[in-house]
Formats: sequence, C-alpha cells, structure tokens
Amino acid sequence: MKKYFASIIESIEQSFAGLDEAVFTALLVDCESVIRGGGKIVASGLGKNVPICEKFVGMMNSLGLESAFLHTNTAMHGDLGLIKENDIVLILSKSGSTAESVLFAEYIKGHKAKKWLLSFNDGGVLAKTLDNKLLLPLKHEGDSWDIVPNNSSSCYLILLQGLALYLAEKLGVELSDFKKNHPGGAIGVRLGGGL
Repeated sequence: MKKYFASIIESIEQSFAGLDEAVFTALLVDCESVIRGGGKIVASGLGKNVPICEKFVGMMNSLGLESAFLHTNTAMHGDLGLIKENDIVLILSKSGSTAESVLFAEYIKGHKAKKWLLSFNDGGVLAKTLDNKLLLPLKHEGDSWDIVPNNSSSCYLILLQGLALYLAEKLGVELSDFKKNHPGGAIGVRLGGGL
C-alpha cells in the first residue's frame, strides 16, 4: 500500500521537476496583468479536469480574485459570452488533442483574451497551434493501464493552487481579505468570523 502511494508522489515530483520556471513566471505575469486590468481568469476543461477547474475558481473566489469556470462543451452553446477581451483563458487538456478542446481553441482564436494551454503533451495539436503553453512531463498516471486521469489531475490541482497563491501574494491579498470571504466552517471560526 505505502509503495503505491510512494510511486504516486514520485511521479508527481518528477512532473514538477520538469516544470519550466520561466514559462510558469510568464503565465503568472499574464494572470497578474489581467487581474490588475479588471479582467478575470477563465479556466476551461472537460471530464475529470472539471472539478479541478472548479476547485481553482473556488480558491480564487476565496482570495477575492476574479475567475470563472467555462466547460469546454457548453462554451459551444452560448457560454463563449463569458470570455471578455481583457480576460485570460486557461485550457486544460492532458493530450492537447481532444476534439472538443481543439474546437474550443479554434472558436476563441478571434477573441482578444489571452490564451494559455496547460498540458502534458508537447506533440498535441494545441501545443503546436497555441503560442502560450505550459507543458509538464508525465511519466505515468499511476493506474494499472496508465490511462485513468490520476497523476495528471493531481498535477493540475497542485499547479493551479500554486498559481492562485502566487497571484494572491503578487496582488497583495491579506488574511483580512480572505476572512471576509470565508466566514463559515472551522476556518471561519479560526479567523474569528461567522455569525
């Protein structure tokens, strides 16, 4: 049992060992610029990336930073209106070649919003067509078939949470700001909030 969890942690560590810090910094700068300019960060994904995006948006909301989730599929049915010209769109696609994600990227080409791909495949369609991309290596998903979204989802979660916390620091978010947005639960009690 412990050996399994150790292998998962090792795989995730290897992925982040391959993170290009200059590229992450460029992403961070773009996101900071968008927030300072009154725009928002739009996280878009499919399948198991949906709850990852939602967790990121929830964390951003608690920090008082503008963000929204856009499902890659429903975007094609009117939700593209969520994207404004001063926004930044983060497209999560492990393969970078999923048909819905490729179509989504094609449809937002004309939008002035900044666009970033977060993926694990430098040979994917989106990696070849989008200028801005943060690519992580992925040795293995951690299941018997190396196909279940497991380690990739964990990496996305860690990456996006890191992005949110770095943004909070850059933008001067204070604990008092977080307190205003989180009056409930054990956190609210610890911060002296709530009713």
